[in-house]
Amino acid sequence: MVSKQSQFDALVRATSADLYRFAFWLCGNEALAHDLTQETYLRAWRSLDNLRETAAAKAWLITILRREHARLYERKTPAFEPIDAVELPESDLQSPDQLGDDALVRRAMAKLDAKYREPLLMQVLGGFSCEEIAAEVGTTPGAVMTQLFRARQKLKAALGGYGEESKVYELP
Repeated sequence: MVSKQSQFDALVRATSADLYRFAFWLCGNEALAHDLTQETYLRAWRSLDNLRETAAAKAWLITILRREHARLYERKTPAFEPIDAVELPESDLQSPDQLGDDALVRRAMAKLDAKYREPLLMQVLGGFSCEEIAAEVGTTPGAVMTQLFRARQKLKAALGGYGEESKVYELP
């Protein structure tokens, strides 16, 4: 039998990077993303005995994170730190061209309605399948596929074809 502590440690190791990235995309503030992630793990620890399927742990944590994020905005609206002002560790530094691309994509993502942005972030950052996203947001996989398609179309329109020249096509 695996102890609660070792089960929790394994869960944190397996999900911390994805959970933090998702939190950062939700709130746009490094310190707040850390706080949301910590609060998510605190609530997860308290309810770890309720987790029946370890395969669903990531989805369970995302649910907790989304609820924590919603609770935060029920209490107050925090001051946002511009994403460009966040200092990255040396290993995460990018070229100026890449930083410009990231800023464009982040601004375009921020303008998407939450019903399009959230499923797209869950798929891209969290690696969730359409079925997992559907279960998480309370809709059907077909609706999620439609939302993902529309999200990508809206991003493409917002970016105005920016980056099209950098596409790589594979030969059959």
